[in-house]
Amino acid sequence: MSISNTHRAIEAVWRIESAKLIAALTRIMRDVRLAEDLAQSALVAALEQWPESGIPDNPGAWLMTTAKHHAIDLIRRNVRLERKTEELGRALQIQQELTVSDFDEITDNEIEDDLLRLMFIACHPILSTEARVALTLRLLGSLTTDEIARAFLVPEPTIAQRIVRAKRTLAEAHVPFQVPQGTERAARLSSVLEVIYLIFNEGYTATAGDDWMRPALCEDALRLGCILAELAPNEPEVHGLVALMEIQASRIRARIGPAGEPILLLEQNRARWDQLLIRRGLAALERAEKLGGAFGPYVFQAAIAACHARARAPEETDWERIVALYDGLVQLMPSPIVELNRAVAVAMAIGPEARLEMVDDLIAEPSLKNYHLLPSVRGDLLFKLNRFGEARDEFERAASLTQNTRERELLLHRATECRQ
Repeated sequence: MSISNTHRAIEAVWRIESAKLIAALTRIMRDVRLAEDLAQSALVAALEQWPESGIPDNPGAWLMTTAKHHAIDLIRRNVRLERKTEELGRALQIQQELTVSDFDEITDNEIEDDLLRLMFIACHPILSTEARVALTLRLLGSLTTDEIARAFLVPEPTIAQRIVRAKRTLAEAHVPFQVPQGTERAARLSSVLEVIYLIFNEGYTATAGDDWMRPALCEDALRLGCILAELAPNEPEVHGLVALMEIQASRIRARIGPAGEPILLLEQNRARWDQLLIRRGLAALERAEKLGGAFGPYVFQAAIAACHARARAPEETDWERIVALYDGLVQLMPSPIVELNRAVAVAMAIGPEARLEMVDDLIAEPSLKNYHLLPSVRGDLLFKLNRFGEARDEFERAASLTQNTRERELLLHRATECRQ
């Protein structure tokens, strides 16, 4: 195998094994910063040795064993420098754990437990939302700082600083490497789901830049969601989120035109929707519903997405059910954005006049002052009511607020249509 092919193979192995490797090392070392450093040192060793020796039969075990040896060397150096009784005791304990914790001997259950713990740590509420997203993609998505920076259109040093600060914050707060229980578990699970959903949404409709979508981020979020669904199979909201993402992802090919332009939901060629993803999404939604209990926000949203997925044509959409589901979602988590989405569904069910009144009630909402979809929705309603001058003003205002080039072009095109 050529060196370039070996490097590509190493990259593929790293994508698969790194999260499990970092999780196992974090359990042993009790320090996510040190665990990632050790994992990276094992990766460097693989890049140096595998082109000559070949890829081992069990690359995960090789990486773990190499990281373990580096950890033992590091501990011995630290003990020699410190010579403190408590440091020596802790070092001996870690060495013993490292000796018996070869990757070949770790069970699937142990790996799953470690991954779940790592996920709860990376998404800890003590960190800012931006830090949680960056750290999750770094540790569990196996993305480099450069890849994360490019995905979110943020300078690489900014992402690097967020990750460094996040790991330092976790270390200083002595966050335990464990899955929380009781009410704390519910709160932390909500944070994990939020992070995965934010990653997916940024991929599905990019906040800024020249591309309408970043499908690679959708794939990363889906992978994380599926991992979480395996680790927490009895949590309805986990399956609800997976269902929502899979159904939304089924439309990716239909959402972009030949020149990269956005294609809105009701204008999409539904023959291009991925039926396998739809079936998987509907199955995940069914699992969530069978687990019982009241719907959570992700199950509600997945059920709304399912209404669109089941409709073979826009006119077959069950808008009355979508309105009812939005009514439940508003009760569960009232927010102006949910109200705006509900207004869209009401308009489709009973007409734009009622919807315009609902949207106008949101104009004074401070949190929507710079939210470009408010004037966009209002412009669409006004256009349908033949109030073209007002509609043009709304589309132009929406275009001035969005940071996404493709979306701006779409909105300006709609403003031009109002002049004809």
